[in-house]
Amino acid sequence: MKKLLLSLLLIVGLTSAQTYNWKLLASPPSTTGRYDDVFFLNENLGWAARGGNGTVFKTTNGGSTWTEQFVSSATGQYFRNIEFLNENIGFLGTLNNNFYKTTNGGTTWTKVSLIPSLPAICGLDTVGTSTIYGCGAWFSPAYVIKSTDSGNTWKFINMSAYATALVEVLFIDENVGFVSGSDDQGGVILKTTNGGETWTQIYRTNEPGDYVWKMQLFADHNTMFCSIESETQGKLLKTFDGGITWQTRDFPDPYVQAVGFVSETHGWMGGHNTEFYETFDGGNTWNNMSLGGSLNRIFFVNDNLAYASGNHIYKMTTTAMATSETENEKVVNLKVEIAPNPVKDKLNLNIHYLHSDHIIIGLYDLNGKFIGNILKDDIGSKGLKNYSLDFKFPVGEYILAIQSNLGRQSVKIVKK
Repeated sequence: MKKLLLSLLLIVGLTSAQTYNWKLLASPPSTTGRYDDVFFLNENLGWAARGGNGTVFKTTNGGSTWTEQFVSSATGQYFRNIEFLNENIGFLGTLNNNFYKTTNGGTTWTKVSLIPSLPAICGLDTVGTSTIYGCGAWFSPAYVIKSTDSGNTWKFINMSAYATALVEVLFIDENVGFVSGSDDQGGVILKTTNGGETWTQIYRTNEPGDYVWKMQLFADHNTMFCSIESETQGKLLKTFDGGITWQTRDFPDPYVQAVGFVSETHGWMGGHNTEFYETFDGGNTWNNMSLGGSLNRIFFVNDNLAYASGNHIYKMTTTAMATSETENEKVVNLKVEIAPNPVKDKLNLNIHYLHSDHIIIGLYDLNGKFIGNILKDDIGSKGLKNYSLDFKFPVGEYILAIQSNLGRQSVKIVKK
């Protein structure tokens, strides 16, 4: 289970007395793309899932060293998330039609047969001793899966009535929980109080193309922080009354994903094109920490210890004195060639895929108005792929919003 912070009041009291320090871990090694997820059962025992050319790593000493456990047998398979019920039973979601379970702490993994077969598991959350929820897919369609017997059997819940895409799932107990993602009108958060039988929308951004990407819930069950990934303005989303009212604060990178707070005012976020950013005033202002890149998850083990996944794995501890850990990291994007640009009646794209992938290209005007998606494709392996798309739009300038498993990027084009 993604750890709920133990006591908001306790943490608020500790914030002023402690210094929170993030550092890059030397192991596991850097990679093309990023580590999409990290999960810890306690201070020492944890796992990390590498995205492209998927690999699982395990640590038993708090991240000092990592052991390679599972390397994808399918070339270029993308591992999205990892979650454990206990030290033996765990689950691994991919973006390539595969879902895995281990019963021996990750030494071996067995493919789980789901009915219907699903294209991706983008979010996982274990609850209690035997319940697991999953959701997907960021590139659509929207669904939730559920097991109450430690992953031996699964129930499929069609979520197309509520969303077009789901990214994150987070449950308080076996019955009360949340999923987040996107619908045709923007980023959404949905809530259930009956184990997924029915859902209520509790938030929507009303900006098409947005995603509510990650969620963090405090132990009071009323305080929640979320990241809103957008083509125009990334945001911190927060509530202090269980989702009755919401507040947003702008974030420097529109493609923000990772979010983690230790109090109502002190926390961190990270985007595809930024390092860690820290705030001490609830997101009104942000300070660049010059550490990290392409961050996707911040995972709290307890009040004083957290890990994050991105281009590397990062660790947060508390001390009386601050330490400085910096790393200049290059963001990896898809190589996208447009020829010619300006375009006429055809938009010709050459896209170099680094591994298996999924791609959605949205079209925006220069004011950030969403016009529509012009391409969606599932990519089975690495290599170059060429597209020639009809482009029957008026003369002018446009933005291509290109989203893949690696993250998001924008390209400006001109129509003549």
